Amino acid sequence: MTGAVSPDRRRFLTAGAAVLGAAASAQLWLPATAHGAETPLPDGVFSLGVASGDPLPDGIVLWTRLAPDPLNGGGMPDRVVPVEWQLAEDSRFRKLVRRGTAQARPEYGHSVHVDVRGLRPDRTYWYRFRTSGQLSPAGRTRTAPGPYSSGGSLRLALASCQNWQHGYFTPYADMLDQDPDVVVFVGDYIYESTPSATALRRHEGSGEPFSLVQYRNRYAQYRTDPDLAAMHGHAPFVVSFDDHEVDNDFAGEIPQDPDKQPHDAFVARLTAAYQAFYEHMPVRATAVPNGPHIRMYRRLEFGRLARLNVLDTRQYRSDQATSQAGAQDPSLTMLGARQKQWLLNGLQGSPARWNLIASQIMMAETDLQVGEGKLWFYDAWDGYQAERNRFLQEFKKVRNPVVLSGDRHLTMISDLKVDYADPDSAVVGAEFVGTSISSNGDQDQAAFRREWDPRRPDNPHWKLLDAHRGYHLFDVRRDGIDAQVRVVDTVRQPSATPSTLAKLRVEAGRPGVEVV
Repeated sequence: MTGAVSPDRRRFLTAGAAVLGAAASAQLWLPATAHGAETPLPDGVFSLGVASGDPLPDGIVLWTRLAPDPLNGGGMPDRVVPVEWQLAEDSRFRKLVRRGTAQARPEYGHSVHVDVRGLRPDRTYWYRFRTSGQLSPAGRTRTAPGPYSSGGSLRLALASCQNWQHGYFTPYADMLDQDPDVVVFVGDYIYESTPSATALRRHEGSGEPFSLVQYRNRYAQYRTDPDLAAMHGHAPFVVSFDDHEVDNDFAGEIPQDPDKQPHDAFVARLTAAYQAFYEHMPVRATAVPNGPHIRMYRRLEFGRLARLNVLDTRQYRSDQATSQAGAQDPSLTMLGARQKQWLLNGLQGSPARWNLIASQIMMAETDLQVGEGKLWFYDAWDGYQAERNRFLQEFKKVRNPVVLSGDRHLTMISDLKVDYADPDSAVVGAEFVGTSISSNGDQDQAAFRREWDPRRPDNPHWKLLDAHRGYHLFDVRRDGIDAQVRVVDTVRQPSATPSTLAKLRVEAGRPGVEVV
């Protein structure tokens, strides 16, 4: 894809076709033979399942991608394919509320993104797709509460980092049982690593993905995980990307290894990666890429209870520092000027009880040096300290800020402090760094403790540290957030035993987090 995408084109991609009311023509769901003599499609066009995302009080995005041969480019003919869709108030589709026809276009991998509007707030709906006589699985989704709703609760799951080669995505089976209203996925949906002969589940292909077809195949492989597919079909996702959707530790248009990836080649890789991301995610047409650029930072409202600010901490950042002095350079930016101002404005003017920030990268300090001195991960917010510290100062004036992060493949739950150089500085918020779905596999817990426990005295703001696989679950209410660290005993088998590793509480009006 090159060149700008016009507003009219975006609206076309969003809607797919005119949305028809429940009383629309019944011929939409007649057998395929009633629709003419178009060459039938191969069997299994809905192999990648269905999904929904980015809930609004009156709307939701419905997604599918036609791919009868998912690991070999999709296997679809090079033509536009009409795909019918239905949305109902019941799982048997007797109470239809919306229906229509979207166009699955070859230039977008025959993906379908239907932005349904005119729905009722805080309601559960069911949806499905049909084409060429084939019916998709039915999906379940939910709209956000009304804009002035101030009561109730929100059940939110935080997930990240699912490496196909490191294990099965077993935490999603437990997440399905916990029935969250929404899943916030903060990055590393796929991994770009080469296939490993010793991996538990081997990546498709013969190397890292660079082209659009290669990225499509990698996403398609991940989408075939049954637990991930079931969770997508059960609740709406709010997604963003981190580095492995493109290239490990990339920054803006700078790859991890610029000596091996020239700028023009990496821009082409970004273009392919961002388009494949869009094609496989339940996001609106505002995220249609423009070459090597994609707009993913956005804001979602859950009544007056919670505002969710979703960040993009990859696309606009400065290259990583390589020294402590560099990490404190005030010219370095993680978010870029426009996104930074957007976030500040959203925090300063928020009417919400809880101000949630989905940040792919950990914001609290991680001092790796035992004893005197400091040693930081420069890829995290520790490598962009001037910008991070400004936000922490701002948090003093923000109502109940809570940061939701990923990346680390660990559970790291912390108080957010104004100044990590001063152990007595004020606590201004809480951060939950979610562990990985499968990345790092079944870790040696004793080895993890030997490495990390000696660092705890140098990081007194850490409240909980753990290396099991899983996710975090939050029940958000006006008076507080009750959090659970949900873990599984293994990702090396297709099924696992889940448990609650820990419970934590964030009290409204009292910054910080406590283990219950």
